[in-house]
Order: sequence, then structure tokens, then C-alpha cells
Amino acid sequence: MANYADFQIGLYFAGLGGQLPPYPLTFAGLEAAAAEKMEHRLFDYVAGGAGDEHTQRHNVEAFERWGILPRMLSGAAERDLSVELFGHRWPAPVFLAPIGVLGVMTDDEHGDLAAAAAAASSGVPMVASTLMQDPMEDVAAALGDTPGFFQLYTPNDREVAESLVRRAEAAGYRGIVVTLDTWTLGYRPRDLQHATFPQLRGACLANYFSDPVFRSRLAAPPEEDPGAATLHWAMSFGNPTLSWEDLAWLRDLTDLPMLLKGICHPDDVRRAKDGGVDGIYCSNHGGRQAASAPALDLLPAVVDAADGMPVLFDSGVRSGADIVKALALGATAVGIGRPYGYGAVLGGTAGVEFVLSCLLAEADLTMGLNGYASIAELGRDVLVRH
Repeated sequence: MANYADFQIGLYFAGLGGQLPPYPLTFAGLEAAAAEKMEHRLFDYVAGGAGDEHTQRHNVEAFERWGILPRMLSGAAERDLSVELFGHRWPAPVFLAPIGVLGVMTDDEHGDLAAAAAAASSGVPMVASTLMQDPMEDVAAALGDTPGFFQLYTPNDREVAESLVRRAEAAGYRGIVVTLDTWTLGYRPRDLQHATFPQLRGACLANYFSDPVFRSRLAAPPEEDPGAATLHWAMSFGNPTLSWEDLAWLRDLTDLPMLLKGICHPDDVRRAKDGGVDGIYCSNHGGRQAASAPALDLLPAVVDAADGMPVLFDSGVRSGADIVKALALGATAVGIGRPYGYGAVLGGTAGVEFVLSCLLAEADLTMGLNGYASIAELGRDVLVRH
């Protein structure tokens, strides 16, 4: 089994021929390059967060408070980063987290397809947002044999919600990720300063505009009156009345594995488990929805309450070392968000592939050089608080 760290050897050898890496290797470099290229309102939408943005800053800083305890002469020259999850062997415990404007972040405005192609080539699973620029069926086809999960923003129209889930199931997605923390928009000053956000301009609504039930609610097809269709979407997007009493209905929509995204409290974990969900997705939406505690600080208690049920995690992951730390704190798999999004901005599929290669190489090296040969060896005892 090749180590992901071999990627850096390729960069060094390419350098012998005068070839430099095509994209930045650090998050700061990726973000700066993306900022230069993106339309300023779109960049602010992607880079920005809730309120004064301290939550998203603290998400990142929380990783800095943990160090990894090195062990020597441990036989970690070859590493196995694979993990079994939902009946499939993932090559690494990493996935592409959903980005709701991914579709318009690439030059050709088919960013969801670009990310899906990168997932297909790398084997890294993708959680695809409801908010896509291309219909979910096309994105699923681009994933090939790599697992894809459909992130459901539950609309206030139950029949539309059911239609979206049925389509995802028919398209071949391997699970449904119900996002709970976005029943309304968070207070985002960057977006408010521009007095706009992409979906109100009709971006990334392909799953709605192609949905037969959604279309049946319109006086005219979206192709004829996109403004009215967008307005109807805006009025139906969130469901502020969704409660634990609705979990049974959601669970009955599909036999696919179902995960609840945004769960951060142990009591909510236990209630979700009692309700028959198959996994927890611990996340504070990257600090974009509400001011809260850093997501990483909430992860251990969530893992304890899950009591063996898979726990996916995102929010604040910026490096391969961050991936290792989240795994040591109990995450089953770790979601990458803004880093790969900026890779998509800079190079489409190739940019996403490059970012994933960098993150996996660093995670692999972090494990190997610290003396850990497999994910099973990572636990809270390998971390030191500082």
C-alpha cells in the first residue's frame, strides 16, 4: 500500500525539472489566491461567518491547543489510513463536506461536478449539498464508484422533501445527511453589507428547479419565470417548525443510512440514536450559522454519547495535522470544507485533487513521523493539551 506522503516526493522530483507546484500548499495561500480570483461578493459569502466571526476563528484555534505525543521505533514506515464506514471501505477517513455555492465557484460554474470528479479519482467520499448548480443525478454519476451522500436542507413542504430524498436514493447516493442548523440564515455581516446572497440571484438551485414536485408548485416553469421560482424557493427553503417529533417521518423516508448534521450536545446525540439514525455529524457549520463554542471542543462529548455510532466531524479543519487531531478525539471521518472549495476556485477538479493530496500527505506524515501506523492507534491518549 502506497503512503499518501509519497505525493511530496513527486513535488520534489518535479522541482528538479524546474516545475513548481501548480497551487499553494497552505490554507492561507489557497485563501489569498482564491480571494484574488473570485468575485468579491462570492468570496465574502464563502470566507465569511456569523456575527463577528469569532466562532469560525475559534474553530481553527481549537486545533492549535492540542499537540500530538510522538512515539519512536514503532514500525510506522507503512501506514493504513483506511476506515470501514456504512458498509464501504474508505481509503482515508476524510470526506468533502457540503458547500452550498460550490457550483458557482469554478470558472465553468459546474463546481459540484468538478468536486465529484475529484472524489471519483481520489476515492474520497463527497457529501453533496442540496444547493447544487447541476442536478443531483448528474453529480452522482460523476462520482463513479466513490460513495456520495446527499445533504438535505429540509424544506417546509414535506412533499418536496420526500421527492428530494427519493431522487437521491434513486441516483445512487449512499446516505442522507439532514442538516439541522440552517432553518434560517445566520447573521452574516459580510453578506448583509452586500445586501445579497447567491441563491437569491438564482445560483445553485438546480435540484429544486429540476424537481417535479417543486415545479408543480409554480405557476410557470423556472425556465420561463426564474424570478418567481427563486422567490418560491426562498419562501420554502427552511423549516423553523422541524422538531424531534419529525424525526420518525424523516427516518421513514428512506432505508439509506441517515445522519443528523449540526448535533453538538450529548443529549441530542442520545435522542438521535434513540430515533434510529445511523450516524452523527458534529459541526457548527464552520461558524457560519451562529456564534457557538468551537466545534472541536464539543466533539469528545458527542463521541462518548454516540457510544460506538459513527461520528463525522467538520469545522475549522485546515491541515493534515488537524485531521489527525480530530480522529484522535474520536471522529470516525473528518470533513474538509473551505480548503477544497478554494482548490476548486483555482483549478476545478485538478485544484480539488491537489488540495486533497496535500492534506492526505500531511496527515499521513503526521501519523508516521509521530509513530502511528493506523487509525486504530489514535486515541485521546496521543494528544497533549497546551
